[in-house]
Amino acid sequence: MGIQEDVYYEGGPHIGDLIFNVLLGFTVICLPLTVGSIVRALWLRYRITSMRISVTGGWMGRERSDIIYSEVRKVVSMPRGVGLWGDMVLTLKDGSRLELRAMPRFREIEAYINERIGNKNSSPAKQSA
Repeated sequence: MGIQEDVYYEGGPHIGDLIFNVLLGFTVICLPLTVGSIVRALWLRYRITSMRISVTGGWMGRERSDIIYSEVRKVVSMPRGVGLWGDMVLTLKDGSRLELRAMPRFREIEAYINERIGNKNSSPAKQSA
């Protein structure tokens, strides 16, 4: 049998992102932001498990990225919407970046990812010490 994969978070972007950007859409200047938030709300989905981070998105949800924790070098997040949701950028060891927009519970999720990165990156150092 295989290793059990526990789901920590599964869902889409925070609903506040959609509400805030729809309200901004009443001004003509902010219409691109409104369209972006509607597309995110319809087709963007996150799945964060004990083994990987999966992001499904793009037009009609046709693109998917799966990242294992050993590929992640750094996690940076920024609060948005008065701190109710946030954007997160995962920098991978090859220098590429994966952006997670409008993440609910972003502080908890950032801590969870950092814990997983720490476990993967620090285990060889602990064994040699």
